[in-house]
Amino acid sequence: MEITEGSLVLCTVKKIEKTTIFLEIEGNGEGSMHLSEVAAGRIRNLRDYVFPNKKIVCKVLAIEPGNIQLSLRRVTAKERESVLEHSKKEKRFISMLKVVLPNPEELIRKIRENHDLVDFLEEAHDSPAILEKFFTKNESEKLIKIFSEKAEKEKIIKKLFKLSSFSPNGLGDIKEILSLPEAEICYLGSSKFSIQVKAKDFKEANKKLLSLLQQIEKLAKEKHASFEAIEK
Repeated sequence: MEITEGSLVLCTVKKIEKTTIFLEIEGNGEGSMHLSEVAAGRIRNLRDYVFPNKKIVCKVLAIEPGNIQLSLRRVTAKERESVLEHSKKEKRFISMLKVVLPNPEELIRKIRENHDLVDFLEEAHDSPAILEKFFTKNESEKLIKIFSEKAEKEKIIKKLFKLSSFSPNGLGDIKEILSLPEAEICYLGSSKFSIQVKAKDFKEANKKLLSLLQQIEKLAKEKHASFEAIEK
């Protein structure tokens, strides 16, 4: 994917040197970010925002020869969630391809020459004939079957909540509170999180989600942290 100024990109923090954070941009080489672009205002603990190997969503500020300047603080919660959701969909599609093809890397490269991978997947859901541009008839039939099975199996439900702590070990407490199985939890910024679960039907998914939120609330109380469910 070609990036331009203003593009949103998924990055991995590689190292931090003085006032510069060096990042690897997924699929687009490397970039850097000045400390002032990490967060607005004074940063009390940099590790609350960036540390080596952490994945973050950044906005491209400028593209210069040999360097792409990035910003974390200019990314909104909605933009962050959108990019992370897009990345999850890509990974799910690649997992499907690996069921059909043992080594799909070259095929993925060809698809990406003319399509966004997620857009291609969604178009293939509605118009399976597009698969035949890149797959044999047998491979296409296998993928269509996987699409159908996924649609039948997975029902997804999501809710938002706030979680914060002002204790000396606040970050550690929050990580411990959120270390729950069977849930995808995403940090949206400003102490906001989204929690997502999958199940065979909405009733089961909702029951599972409410149970997880109750666990989070209980653990938050034990850690003297602040928890608040956000109603949409």
